[in-house]
Amino acid sequence: MELQFLGTGAGQPAKQRNVSSLVLKLLDEINEIWMFDCGEGTQRQILETTIKPRKVKKIFITHLHGDHVLGLPGFLASRAFQASEEQTDLDIYGPLGIRQFVLTSLKVTGSRLPYRINFYEFDRQNLGKILETDKFIVYADQLDHSIFCMGYRVMQKDLEGTLDAEALKAAGVPFGPLFGKVKNGEDITLEDGTKIIAKDYISEPKKGKIITILGDTRQTDASVRLALGADVLVHESTYGKGDEKIARSHGHSTNMQAAEVAKAASAKRLLLNHVSARFLGRDCRQMERDASAIFKNVHVVKDFEEIEI
Repeated sequence: MELQFLGTGAGQPAKQRNVSSLVLKLLDEINEIWMFDCGEGTQRQILETTIKPRKVKKIFITHLHGDHVLGLPGFLASRAFQASEEQTDLDIYGPLGIRQFVLTSLKVTGSRLPYRINFYEFDRQNLGKILETDKFIVYADQLDHSIFCMGYRVMQKDLEGTLDAEALKAAGVPFGPLFGKVKNGEDITLEDGTKIIAKDYISEPKKGKIITILGDTRQTDASVRLALGADVLVHESTYGKGDEKIARSHGHSTNMQAAEVAKAASAKRLLLNHVSARFLGRDCRQMERDASAIFKNVHVVKDFEEIEI
């Protein structure tokens, strides 16, 4: 499971940072990639990665500002050009209006897609658990931005304990159907009368990962709720230390406020994203140092950076 950042800038493209988009790679878990936001130029950014657009099965949009959605029609159209590969349906989750935006864009440009898009739209009335599969649950909550904006909490369900095959062989269990019974939690008795207690050969279930990905927001309790105990919290950091007044007036957060959210939520790692173009390399390092006074495990991400979870 990895996060890869396709655009980490705020508002408009810059030389070093494109506008907002990131992907959660779940290739080992479910052979899918989930995209969060799709700002202008996202499909061009993908060309610099190993990402295959057909593997993107779900897109989660935080809000309808242009720097988070203007790359969506182009990406969807380009995904359709992969005629030599299997065409698979796509799910898009986002605020009320995302369906109209996508369908209108495709209609006026004469774009025809050989796959189906399933839309799931939300407003403040129907947030909460928005998706559940056999391996993941996704929750959404309203943040505090200048327009309706969502944050997402992706929870991996606990992983089953693993079978200690070497210990079973050492206990005299022949490889075959008996292994399967023990793996399924069934106690067995060998021909010589030896009793094999399944739980003695299966490890404890492994706790699933929690990834919190927030859209643009002022500092808000909703961010803390979404990030409680998260292994990774991706939080916007449009502004730096001392910029609290301007951040609030524009519906954004500073690095210090993001660090306060991570601390309050007892998150394990904080990734600062959506950085203003006025912050260059030296400034970003200072943003990290400043934020680390509140929350130690903090990092300002760059375009194309991959983070293993």
